[in-house]
Amino acid sequence: MWETSGYLGLFASAFGAATLLPLQSEAVLVALLLAKQHPALALLLVATLGNVAGSVVNWVLGRYLEHWQGKRWFPVSPERLAKVQGTYHRYGRWSLLLSWAPVIGDPLTVVAGLMREPMWSFLLIVTLAKATRYAVLCAVTLGWG
Repeated sequence: MWETSGYLGLFASAFGAATLLPLQSEAVLVALLLAKQHPALALLLVATLGNVAGSVVNWVLGRYLEHWQGKRWFPVSPERLAKVQGTYHRYGRWSLLLSWAPVIGDPLTVVAGLMREPMWSFLLIVTLAKATRYAVLCAVTLGWG
């Protein structure tokens, strides 16, 4: 049971952390690594998969965000939206390499959907960024290298 629940908990925390929810998957990953009940590579893959899946949800939300722009409850002003779109247009898809970063990473994945970033390039870059972040965390936690 611990085996399955550890992976499910890590996936859920990584998924949630990639959305706009204020969750931390790193603490869950470190705890599981230190417990030494699961192979580190398996934990790395589960965390990456969950985090990328959450980013895909953000991309989908961004893809359809403008549909609601005229509504009173829309959370972003037209000026702010134009500024964000301009910044993404300036730096392009490579800004997604920062999708792992706290505070800016999750909104970047929403903007990528808004800017109609193709799913293939989105997945490639976001997976690279997030897997690298988790790999570094594994390496530091387990003293690799």
